Parts: sequence; C-alpha cells; structure tokens
Amino acid sequence: MKKLTKSYVDKLPFPEKGQVFYRDPELKGFALRVTKGSKTYIVETSVRGKTCRVTIGKHRIFSPDQARTQAKKLLADMAMGINPNLQKQQERAQTVTLQQVFNQFMRERQLKPHTRYDYTNCFESAFKTWHHKQVIDIKKPMVASHYEKLCAGRGDAYANLCMRFLRSLLNFANVAYEDNEGNRLFNDNPVSVLSDKRQWRTVARRNRLIKVHELPAWWSAVQDLSNATHRDYFVLLLLTGLRKREAATLNWKNVDLKAGTLTVTETKNSHPHTLPLSDYLQSLLESRLETSNSEWVFEGRKNKPIVESRHQIQLVQSASGVEFSCHDLRRTFATIAENLDISQFTIKRLLNHSVSQDVTAGYIIKDIERMRVAMQGITESILEKTQVYVEVK
Repeated sequence: MKKLTKSYVDKLPFPEKGQVFYRDPELKGFALRVTKGSKTYIVETSVRGKTCRVTIGKHRIFSPDQARTQAKKLLADMAMGINPNLQKQQERAQTVTLQQVFNQFMRERQLKPHTRYDYTNCFESAFKTWHHKQVIDIKKPMVASHYEKLCAGRGDAYANLCMRFLRSLLNFANVAYEDNEGNRLFNDNPVSVLSDKRQWRTVARRNRLIKVHELPAWWSAVQDLSNATHRDYFVLLLLTGLRKREAATLNWKNVDLKAGTLTVTETKNSHPHTLPLSDYLQSLLESRLETSNSEWVFEGRKNKPIVESRHQIQLVQSASGVEFSCHDLRRTFATIAENLDISQFTIKRLLNHSVSQDVTAGYIIKDIERMRVAMQGITESILEKTQVYVEVK
C-alpha cells in the first residue's frame, strides 16, 4: 500500500467494471476510489457508531495534497460526531427554491395529464414571482397576503385552488428534503395560516345553466362561429354532459361510429366512461371524421387537442347575450334530463357520477342501449328547445 501521490495516482489503472479502493497508509480514512471512468478522493470513518463515507472530489481537480488537507478537516469533524453528508443535505435543504421543489414534485408524483396541466398553469400564473424564493423563506404572513391578492384579482375559487396546490407542494418539500434524523424544513406548513386565521373563503356551489328561453339565441350564436372545431365542441358538450377536458381530449380511436359510442379514458373518477351517441351526434362526428387529419376529434394547435376556449365563449356571449361556461352546459344537460323524468341512476351513469354508495345500483348492469334511449330523448328535447328540431327530423 503506497502513499497517495500524484505520480502514483496517475499510473493507477481503471477497472473494466466495479470499483477499487486505494487507501492512504499515512492518513487513516483517506482513500482513492477508482471506477471505470473516474478517480475520486474520499474519506471514510465511523460517526456515532455508523460508517460514514464522504466524497472530497475528483483527481485532477484536487491534487493528492489538497485532498489530504480536506480529509484531515473532515476527519476532525467526524471525530466530534459531525456527519458532513448530513450537513450538506441540510445546507441543500436550506437553499432549495420553490422552482426546484416544483420540478421534483412533477417528476416524482404520478399525476393525470389534466392535473399536471392545472398544476403547471397555477405555478406559472399564481406563483410566477415566487419561483426563485427559497422555500424556508415562505412564511405565514406572506401566504396570507398573497392569498388576499389572488382573491381580489382572480376570485375566491381560483385563490383556494392555488393555495391548496401550494400546500401540497410544501408538504412534499418537507418530506423530500428532511435529513436522516427526520429534521424538516418547517414544523408547520405556512399555508396552515389560512385555517388558523379562518381566512379560507367559502365558495358557493355554482348552479348557473342555460335557461330554456336562452337556448335558441345561444345555439344560433354557436352555429355562426367561424371556428367549426369550437362550434362542434360546444354542441357535443351540451348534448353529452361531458366535462370540458373529457370532450377536448377525445381521441378518434375512442369513437366507435359503427357501434354508435364514444369512450372517455381520462375521467375525474378514473373510470372509463362510455356513452351512446344520439342520431344528431352520430351525424356530427361522421362529418368531422370525413375532414379530419388528426388523432383528436377537436384538434387545436400543433396537432394537439384544443386547450383554451375563452375567446370563442366570449364570441358566443357577445352574439347571444347568454353568459355561460363549459361546465354550465353540463348542468344544462343534467337539468333537461331530470325534467324528462329520466331515472336518477341513468342520469348518474350518463354523467359518470359514482354510484358505489347506492346499494340498489350494485345489482343493475350498465346497459348502453338503455342509455341510448335516454341520450336520444335528451338530444331531441334540447334541439326542440333550440328550435332546430324540425331541421334534424
């Protein structure tokens, strides 16, 4: 065993696989680790009864003498029970930024595509000025103040959504960056201040829908849209009750025009949702397929599904005088279905609401053809109310 000198280290061969250790005979614990492509100085000894190995740096960046000097300092700390690896981990945790936490969160969490989109949008919009803030510098007063700004600027529901996301992000950071002894970045998630101060805003459940007398004007404005994709998209939302993202990401491979069905695979409850097509929807989708060159039923930019409908909604609102959102169309569909005395079980099935708590529902087998009768009736009722029923007959 020879002393680690530059000439000696330079001549040491690289192993074809694995790693080889060359330990310095003069300084116990100081060594060189050689792998297939690198030579790295390390120091290794026992800290509080446990073996601790610390990397000093690569050969040619550190000379043997420089590495030996650093090793002596590290060994002195380790003799006093200080684990340098834990120190590095704590220092890293103390300086981690919200952007770094977000990046790691998005890499490690298994998220649905639409959840990933919502989180990214929230992070880029609501917390745009916080990206480079160190997580430990995010304090309760800062959270409380920012929450009020979001409420005033974007509304209570949006502010609640963003702060729930921030709470999840900080909970993730608290676990991801804790040290081996269980020390965390903070004892109390800063977002807890909203509960402590009873600051969370109560958001009333929305119940807006398109009223019967508004349907003709709304339908006419939709049909006058120059954007045929959004025209058909709004119609499909109204006639199926699908959630906006479920309809927007509908893929042609999940539309069976021979069977007269469409299937949504990415749903809120994670259960695939198959719907029968009414005659009108069958014709609409057949017409779209004839001119489609995309995998998406409603193609947006760069061969991706449509993402934003705000501008098209504004055009319809201006032309019709009817205020609405995509989810209002889902409520309109459900209300018309209920007015037709369609059973609650069938309406739940059409909307893909959970029926697991309904004991009776457990004995009823989902029947597409039975649902088709309901879908056809709802479509005909809507078309009659829009005053285009004669045209489709």
